[in-house]
Amino acid sequence: MADLDTFFYVYSILKSELLHDPLFKFSNDSRQWVERMMDYNVFGGKLNRGLSVIDSYTLLKDGEELNDDEIFLASTLAWCIEWLQACFVVVDDIMDNAHTRRGKPCWFRVPKVGLIAANDALLLRGHTARILKNHFRRKPYYADLVDLFNEVACALLMLGDNLDNHINVKNILVEMGTFYQAQDDYLDCFGDPEIIGKIGTDIEDFKCSWLVVKALELSNEEQKKVLYENYGKPDPANVSRVKALYNELNLQGVFAEYESNRYEKLVASIEAHPSKAVQATLKSFLAKIYKRQK
Repeated sequence: MADLDTFFYVYSILKSELLHDPLFKFSNDSRQWVERMMDYNVFGGKLNRGLSVIDSYTLLKDGEELNDDEIFLASTLAWCIEWLQACFVVVDDIMDNAHTRRGKPCWFRVPKVGLIAANDALLLRGHTARILKNHFRRKPYYADLVDLFNEVACALLMLGDNLDNHINVKNILVEMGTFYQAQDDYLDCFGDPEIIGKIGTDIEDFKCSWLVVKALELSNEEQKKVLYENYGKPDPANVSRVKALYNELNLQGVFAEYESNRYEKLVASIEAHPSKAVQATLKSFLAKIYKRQK
């Protein structure tokens, strides 16, 4: 539902404000670096998180058309989500020693960047606070917004005043987040690198992923021995043995059944919510992730 041209236009405004913000005191060289860094990390993703903010606000207006100010503020808040996500992505890639993200080298692997990326991640986090202050500080909900944003729960801001409804929605979102993470773990192993934009490394990195937990649940003693001897080792031969065991256990089929069952349960939970507007919002979120390929 969100208009991409408008969304991208708001990004250009926010970027320009930050690049010329006297708080940061950028030199010409540093300003060029930061602009390139923002474009590389904030602008380059799927943008589903940010676009969901605008879609949610539109749905919660019960069909009432948004005015220009509402569109701008909703888009601004949406970009704050993307800025925060970019911060997490940069740090996560450094911690995982990852190679690619979104079909291109991770920011810290770009020539001349290296561990300067850690400082860039902090700068991205600072940007989010600055954007919120610049555009929301005179709003009566500013303090609540900052608090919720710090808890990475901005979507709850627009979901009504009833505490029980907040808790119900939060529980659904937590379940949806768990579902999303299981998908991530599955795609790390079985996803097409050309589509997901990166080469999965969960096996090498000894991650406690959905797949290895499920493999331990389904394995006999001999199969568990294969996992213990090969999981968490960087040698391609060890990785291949783990993947062969995953295929032996038919984890692709197990995941397909899990995905279908989880989707049905989430739909049932959403439809039990008393607010039709909230139902529409949550179903919009779910539609974006169900059977995703990246």
